[in-house]
Amino acid sequence: MTDAQQQAAILAGALPYLRRYAGDTIVVKYGGHAMGEGRLADAFGHDIALLKLVGVNPIVVHGGGPQISSMLERLKLRSEFIDGLRVTDQSMVDVIEMVLSGSVNKQVAELINRAGALAVGISGKDGGLIMARKLVRTRRDPDSEIEKVIDLGFVGEPEKIDPRVLYALLGSGLIPVIAPVGVGADGETYNINADTAAGAIAGAVHATRLLMLTDVPGVLDEHGQVIEELTAEEAYRLIREGQITGGMIPKVETCLQAVRAGAKAAVILDGRVPHTCLLELFTRAGPGTLITA
Repeated sequence: MTDAQQQAAILAGALPYLRRYAGDTIVVKYGGHAMGEGRLADAFGHDIALLKLVGVNPIVVHGGGPQISSMLERLKLRSEFIDGLRVTDQSMVDVIEMVLSGSVNKQVAELINRAGALAVGISGKDGGLIMARKLVRTRRDPDSEIEKVIDLGFVGEPEKIDPRVLYALLGSGLIPVIAPVGVGADGETYNINADTAAGAIAGAVHATRLLMLTDVPGVLDEHGQVIEELTAEEAYRLIREGQITGGMIPKVETCLQAVRAGAKAAVILDGRVPHTCLLELFTRAGPGTLITA
C-alpha cells in the first residue's frame, strides 16, 4: 500500500469517531512533559487545531509549574510545598498570575494558532469564569492528635464556574485557552491547581470528555498494566484498597468530580505519547483509562 493509500485508509477509519464527537465539547488539561518538550508541544497544537477543524469544540486548561518555579528562582523567591501544593503569599501570587496568565497562556494559544486554528488565551478571572475560595487543608499533629489548619496563602479551589465567556468564544469559532487563576469574593487572586480547574470546567460545560494529559500511561492494575475503563464505583474501591496511590489519587478524584458535575466521561492519558488526544478520540487504540459514572 502506498503512503497516500495508507493516509486515506486512516482517514476512512476515523470517520465513525469524527461523527461521534462532531459538535461536542472536549476539555483538555495540558501540562507535564507534553508541555515542556518542543516536539510534543507542536504536536499538541496541531491536534487541538485539528479537533476544531473537524467540528469538535476543544477547551484547553493549562498548568505551568516548571515555568513558575523558574521565574520564582530568578526573582529569588523561595517556594515551599505542602502536600504537593505551593504555599502562595501575596508577592508570589502576583508572579504566578503573571506567568500563568501571561507568557505561558499566550505560548499555548500560539501553538494552536500556528497550526491553523484560532485560539484566545484567558484566565479564570476573565468574565468571572472561575469564582474561587481559599483552599483549606488540615494535618493531624502526631503528638496531640489534633487537626491543625494549614495556611496555604492564596491557593484556591473553584467555588462556581460561569461558562458564559466560554460559550461566547466557542460560538465565535474560537478555542479558549485558560490559565487556572480564579477570583475570590473580595477580588483577591487565587492560584488553582490546573487539574482541579479543568475538572470543574468540564463539569460545568457538560463536556463529552475531559482529557487529562499526565506523565503516566493511565491507572495501572496490580500487574502494571493500564486499566482501560473504570466506573466511579470501581475507582473508589481501588482507592480504598490501596491500588490507586500517591499522585494518581487526586487525578482520579478530579475525574470523578467532573463526571459527577456533568461531564460524560474523563480519561487519564499519557501526554508523553505524540498525538495522544487523537489516539484517544479517533481510534480504537484509546491509550488511557476511561472513567465514567
